[in-house]
Amino acid sequence: MNSENLVTKDFKYVWHPFTQMKEAELKPPILIERAKGVYLYDDKGKAYIDGVSSWWVNTLGHSNERLNKVLYEQAQTLEHVIFSGFTHRSAVELAERLIALAAQGVSRKHHCEAVNLLSELSLESHGTGKRRETPKAANPLTKVFYSDNGSTAVEVALKMAYQYWSHHGQPERSKFIAFKNSYHGDTLGAVSVGGVDLYHKIYKPLLFEIYQADWPYDDNCEALLKAHSHEIAGVIIEPLVQCAGGMIMYPPEVLVRLRELCDKYGVLLILDEVATGFWRTGKMFAYHHAGIEPDMICVAKGITAGYMPLSATLTTQEIYDAFYDDYETMKTFFHGHSYTGSALATRLGLESLKILEEMDIERVVAHKAEVLRAELEKFRELQHVGDVRQTGFIAAIELVQDKTSKTPFPFEARIGQKIYERALELGAVLRPLGNIIYFLPPYVITDEELKKLTDIAYKAYKAVF
Repeated sequence: MNSENLVTKDFKYVWHPFTQMKEAELKPPILIERAKGVYLYDDKGKAYIDGVSSWWVNTLGHSNERLNKVLYEQAQTLEHVIFSGFTHRSAVELAERLIALAAQGVSRKHHCEAVNLLSELSLESHGTGKRRETPKAANPLTKVFYSDNGSTAVEVALKMAYQYWSHHGQPERSKFIAFKNSYHGDTLGAVSVGGVDLYHKIYKPLLFEIYQADWPYDDNCEALLKAHSHEIAGVIIEPLVQCAGGMIMYPPEVLVRLRELCDKYGVLLILDEVATGFWRTGKMFAYHHAGIEPDMICVAKGITAGYMPLSATLTTQEIYDAFYDDYETMKTFFHGHSYTGSALATRLGLESLKILEEMDIERVVAHKAEVLRAELEKFRELQHVGDVRQTGFIAAIELVQDKTSKTPFPFEARIGQKIYERALELGAVLRPLGNIIYFLPPYVITDEELKKLTDIAYKAYKAVF
């Protein structure tokens, strides 16, 4: 079937994500035939630098020979088996590795301080007149629950947190605190704790109620906890970078403060590391910059280097133990997915981690981040660049109508989309977030390719303005 017929059939049968299909008929999707390294190749042979890691998942480049070999080998022995009542080698080994890596970035000093803080706190419920069990601070992560993608990892965390409190005789703890501009996925639970109207507003009648804290942190978060901790199961946040909300970045001290607040008011701390995990911010997990220990983390995206869907929710022994009982007590966590613990996906995840560690990824990311930072300097003086920001190997350029007042462009102007389209013509994928142009390339991009990517972005800006 030729390329033209394929695109015609695409319009006939396929509904693309985050796409207005009426507009897509005027600007047909690019047909990608193959990919290698940081490049995508279309049906006409044109190459595009994958500047966004194909929605932030591709860490080791496309068609990685070592991962290709592992995928083939695993398929010869076991592709998948039901994960209830069965297990397999790669799922066990990957879980063990994730727990070990999670522990490596935690500050023992903060651990001790948090435990000491709790020992001084009253266990009296705020305004309820009854005692409540407060989760101990800084418990290490010890258990891994597999699922399929970032949204499902968040769903697991939300359900697990609520059921944890229910098992402790507090079913009234059915609410969560989330943050403005947050994005945790597209399933209904994940949307409920989201804070981006563009994605979430239309579904409001379907969502459960939460408390939304202001951004950046101020007394609003503590005020919510002080007033409502007796009905809050947990606080959920994207550590260091609110990615889909506009690449909004904040310092590690915010996480330290949030851990202290969760300890003080006895609620669980859930970190959504779906986009920030696996060294994207310079450390294995973004929360490692703060040296804290959360009660749960959600991971996905880069876990298999973009090869297969896989996610995981990591949690503590204390939370696990709340579900550990005789079957008749009905404390089982009744949750799962058909492809939970996929043998193909977990094997790829394990191999991906091995490759990253062998290449000394923390050093690599530090170097690439400095190259990117230097390249972005040329954007700062441009008339319509309101901000250039970076955390690790994530960087963003915010485009504004007026540089002094930071007045945004009107929605209808679609400046980010215009730059994206021009960049495609020049040979790079820089899919925007509104009027935010961001850089989130694979780790294997060379310095020269990284400079080429930023040069294309610069030329695209110049062409549009």
